[in-house]
Amino acid sequence: MKISQRVQSISTSPIRKLTPYADAAKAAGKKVYHLNIGQPDIATPPQFMDSIRKYGEKVIAYGNSKGEMPLIKAIQKYYKEKGMDYAVEDIYVTNGGSEALQFAVMSLCDPGDEIVVFEPYYANYTTFAKEYGAKINAIRTSVKNGYHLPGEKEIEARITPKTRAILITNPGNPTGVVYTEEEMEIISRLVVKYDLGLIADEVYREFVYDGKSSICKSFGTIPCLDDSLIIIDSVSKRYSACGVRIGCIISKNKELHGHIMKCCQARLCSPTIEQVGAAALYTTPASYLEEVNKEYKKRRNTIAAAIAKLPGVSASDPKGAFYLMVSLPVDDAEKFAIWTLENFSIDNETVMFAPGNGFYSDPNVGKNEARVAYVLKSEDLERAVYLLGEALKAYPGRTK
Repeated sequence: MKISQRVQSISTSPIRKLTPYADAAKAAGKKVYHLNIGQPDIATPPQFMDSIRKYGEKVIAYGNSKGEMPLIKAIQKYYKEKGMDYAVEDIYVTNGGSEALQFAVMSLCDPGDEIVVFEPYYANYTTFAKEYGAKINAIRTSVKNGYHLPGEKEIEARITPKTRAILITNPGNPTGVVYTEEEMEIISRLVVKYDLGLIADEVYREFVYDGKSSICKSFGTIPCLDDSLIIIDSVSKRYSACGVRIGCIISKNKELHGHIMKCCQARLCSPTIEQVGAAALYTTPASYLEEVNKEYKKRRNTIAAAIAKLPGVSASDPKGAFYLMVSLPVDDAEKFAIWTLENFSIDNETVMFAPGNGFYSDPNVGKNEARVAYVLKSEDLERAVYLLGEALKAYPGRTK
């Protein structure tokens, strides 16, 4: 049996590729502090399980390919409250934000087409592009200015006849950057000027810490984008419900609607029970998100203070989401991560993080960087960073 070049070209997730090493460490009796994955330890709102317990249908049947109407209307109401008017026909329920991204790429790109992204970027964007033969055209950003965008002319110079879309995460993963209104306007102008699609991944919208608002401005509030914008959203992060795997793709582009529907029909439907629970999540009181935001700000401050004490380690200053990029004094962050899981522990405890080169288009970039997710309670974050510091002292490949 011959394996396709397409699937062989797809890289293993830098966030999950070291899981076998973590599993082996746990099997050996070690406790592993997971800083590698954006899996919050905050409780999912009880509305989810309460609604499922009340589910009274005798048969769990196929659902509507587009999504169940109670959930679609709940999403519609959520956006309406944030100043964005979307019709029912503009909203399609997906199996997580990941499927929404896949549908967006499939709908906009033929093999050989390009998607502009800003790196470091969420590693699975590369996978989604390669699945459909598209290419990532990555524009580098720097920790020196908080990973904000380069100037408009520099971005425009990277748009080619093959460019079909700009894909942007706001707030950013893995950097925690929150883009300014001016930056959003730059992207909007270029999208309209070159007739591109704008895929706006806004799943971390509620996690903003240092501005006047605790919610990020959405590209959905920019009128000139009505025909160009595809919003990617999910309940995973907002409601600490990653395993629910319910997201959505939203667009006012009428031509796109029929093609997204074909994608939805091809995979039949999203899970019925999870949609029942997800619809209930949208009834969660605003106080839940307010408290979660405060908690993440506390965790952000905790991990930033702890990392600042580590000799030779520097970190980004995240303003949103719940990640930061760190530069480590090591020869190779992936080798260090494996060594930490296999050869290091204190009191039978160790730490895990995501190697940074997987968040760049060139795997030779970011080899001494790591993405750290501050999704654990503060005392666990302090312990994890302590273990990281001690591991750095003992690692034979330390560079300074």
